[in-house]
Amino acid sequence: MQDNLEKIFKELENQFDVEEPNEGHFIRFEAKLNKGTESTILFKLWPFIAFAASIILIFGIWLGSAFSKSGMELASISSEMGETQNFFVATIEKELASIEKERNPDTERLISDGLQQLNKLEKQYLVLSLELKENTADKRIIYAMISNFQQRIEVLQSLLIQIQDVKQLKTQKNEKYS
Repeated sequence: MQDNLEKIFKELENQFDVEEPNEGHFIRFEAKLNKGTESTILFKLWPFIAFAASIILIFGIWLGSAFSKSGMELASISSEMGETQNFFVATIEKELASIEKERNPDTERLISDGLQQLNKLEKQYLVLSLELKENTADKRIIYAMISNFQQRIEVLQSLLIQIQDVKQLKTQKNEKYS
């Protein structure tokens, strides 16, 4: 094998390029190497990019299926139920606006607790709306949805009363120390 190499080098003896490269050759060569490094970094990051894209795709599919699993509202049952739903929604929004006006450091904890209760009732309503979508003829589900609206209003009204009590106690306390 070594004899073969010597034979090859002897045949190519005067054919090698032994001249010095042009000025700036090494700088240009180094720039080309560095340019290739950028694409190599991208190539090395490709698995992570693909993984992130997969996660985003899965999230998008999940989000889309969540929207397709949305329930049925009372308003879709009849026009009377639509009016009932609109009344409850408007009342709840009005009560929430009143509560937000009363938000301050003294009432923050009360409001936070009340909104947590409200959130639980809203989740129950979502379950009921899914059940209604499956069985539109079941009056018990419709009554439960109406009852859920009533419970939400009761929670909000109770919260407003508690806020008024806190305000009154604070006023009395301030008058006592004045």
